[in-house]
Amino acid sequence: MSREDLIRIAREARMPYFYQTFEIANLDGLERFANLIRADERNRAMRENAYVLAEREACAAKAEQVGQHKNHIGIAAAIRARGQQTSEGGAT
Repeated sequence: MSREDLIRIAREARMPYFYQTFEIANLDGLERFANLIRADERNRAMRENAYVLAEREACAAKAEQVGQHKNHIGIAAAIRARGQQTSEGGAT
């Protein structure tokens, strides 16, 4: 988000501003707050991704555990391949 976007959103939210200049009050603090929100969202997404990958690996391991039949191993490989696509930014 650019500084201009932040100012536009702050105005839409009716954040305090300086009467004479119409500049948003404490814009630096608002930018720090926005950066903290962004960092929190990134951390949350990383935790969720780690959880999904761990769950996918558990499913693949279970498919292997069910039996050594060729189809089960193929299912496990397909699950793991899907996890590789996800971690590389592909479809989930």
